[in-house]
Amino acid sequence: MILVLNAGSSSLKVEVFDLQLTSVLSGSVTNIGTSGTLSVGGRKQEIETASHAHALSAMLAALNENGVGLEKLSAAAHRVVHGGTLLTEPAQVTPQVISAIENVTPLAPLHNPHNLAGILALQEAAPELPQYCSFGTAFHATNPDVAVRYAIPQTQHDAGIRRYGFHGLSYANMVAEFGEALPSRLLALHLGNGASLCAIKDGKSIATSMGYSPLSGLTMGTRSGDIDGAAVLRMSKALGEDETDRMLNKNSGLKALAGDNNMKTLLERDDEDAAFAVEHFCYWAARHAGSAIVAMGGVDAVAFTGGIGENAAPVRDKIVEHLSCFGTFDVHVIAADEEKAIARDALSLIEAGQ
Repeated sequence: MILVLNAGSSSLKVEVFDLQLTSVLSGSVTNIGTSGTLSVGGRKQEIETASHAHALSAMLAALNENGVGLEKLSAAAHRVVHGGTLLTEPAQVTPQVISAIENVTPLAPLHNPHNLAGILALQEAAPELPQYCSFGTAFHATNPDVAVRYAIPQTQHDAGIRRYGFHGLSYANMVAEFGEALPSRLLALHLGNGASLCAIKDGKSIATSMGYSPLSGLTMGTRSGDIDGAAVLRMSKALGEDETDRMLNKNSGLKALAGDNNMKTLLERDDEDAAFAVEHFCYWAARHAGSAIVAMGGVDAVAFTGGIGENAAPVRDKIVEHLSCFGTFDVHVIAADEEKAIARDALSLIEAGQ
């Protein structure tokens, strides 16, 4: 079996897959650092978790009680949000890979340190267990230079200011799920509280809406999406850097337009603010989609994934309606499963003898 881990700032999520990539068991620990909740196989218990190491120890014990002991694991695999320009493929965890993850931490300071904490905690708990990691940015490493370069001085580009793109594991899983039926020019939309889209040509990402950070691109649940840099500078001068960061990432998007970032709730409301927020979400998704279609030279199919993409048919219908000017194309809904993508990466490396 393969244990997939996703370590956040105060949480640890796990899922166990067999070698046919069937999910066997899942669980989570929340509120790490305080009184947390351990959930495995539908059962919950309150526990004290002072660190990720404590949380992992409790999780491994719970997995063992549910028939998944360490002796049954072939490997562990981790989600790492940012791989920068060097970590562009799944990799087995080595001291060199750990060092590389540390080196790109300035690009994802709120995520990579916690992802790394999960890796190090498992190394301590099970030093003989092979570990692998998959990177949320790696799928977009195939974007051409013209798609990733900002028109800024070379010194800033060399310092890492460029487009990276995110949600890569979701898009990679989508490509795998299509299999032989993968369209040549696929417009893929990952729509959830975080939202992005990707132009996938012959299975490769050639353009994506998110850039240096997950803030840019589409209107999202609490993120603004694209906004003029001069406007950000003005707000930063008035509010301060930290407050502007908080506002653009936590208090903008649907939440700012209609007071709620839950698309289901907005679709159920009948007021003007809710209707405008939904239209804004769909309009800007379609606006960015047009750009992606240009990058591909056309479109053969559109695929939706993510919580909104899978469950909000009115949103899908509105976006497709906006895109009707591009002619007819197939529309698909693909279940999001980043954990399966991570397990698939690990299994591929195991089978390759790495």
